[in-house]
Amino acid sequence: MFAISFPNIDPVIMQIGPIAIHWYSLAYIIGVIAGAFIIKRMSRLYNPEVITDKQLEDMVLWAVIGIIAGGRLGYVLFYDLDKAVANPMWIMQTWKGGMSFHGGVLGLATAIWCFCRRYKINFMQAADLIACVAPIGLFLGRVANFINAELYGRITDVPWAIVFPGGGPYPRHPSQLYEAGLEGVLLGIIMACLFCFSNLRQQPGKLMGVFMLGYSILRIVVERYRQPDEPIGLICNIFSMGQLLSAPMLLLGVYLLLKVNKKPEDRD
Repeated sequence: MFAISFPNIDPVIMQIGPIAIHWYSLAYIIGVIAGAFIIKRMSRLYNPEVITDKQLEDMVLWAVIGIIAGGRLGYVLFYDLDKAVANPMWIMQTWKGGMSFHGGVLGLATAIWCFCRRYKINFMQAADLIACVAPIGLFLGRVANFINAELYGRITDVPWAIVFPGGGPYPRHPSQLYEAGLEGVLLGIIMACLFCFSNLRQQPGKLMGVFMLGYSILRIVVERYRQPDEPIGLICNIFSMGQLLSAPMLLLGVYLLLKVNKKPEDRD
């Protein structure tokens, strides 16, 4: 059976004494910086009254805290609660891996909602801007997963299969790259086109609805090629945890798209 050898890339970019810089951490940093820059440009070009530059700087900090806290707690609750109960200090050891996208979304949404309430900013308009740049972070994060040789796919005989370290001797789907291409590149292009060439940006919540619907569908599809998360495996021998967590997100996306909006000035 033909298989591609895994490109052995060191997950650590550089290390100075006890301080190590990982590709995964760099993906988060670049994703946040790039997202903030693009949101600033989007806001200036199309709706400058949504958020000021100073407010955007503050929002970035709130967003980072929400993503990290939500992503970590989501992973603990959804994927490895037993380990956290046995060793509560492990919850704080984020450098050892373990972040949940769906948990990160909940943490981000909570942080941005609190931020918008404090600064009297329309939450749905802010959410639309974030939805348009979220694929950048998704792309970088999945590429980092590939470099770390984690979250690999199921055993397969496709010509582009890869033998991952820790995945046994069998070739597997590079599902991280599938997600990078679909949830990052494809969804990013869709969001950019809708923002630039449609009137959805004038309907608060619609772009967020498109993102949630698109991400959920793509994640549910790719999960068919991804190795089920241990120690959970397949739930009822049918669904992965990623698919189950994406289902409510899909329904919320449909709701936002079908919901009739009030004018932005009539909303909190």
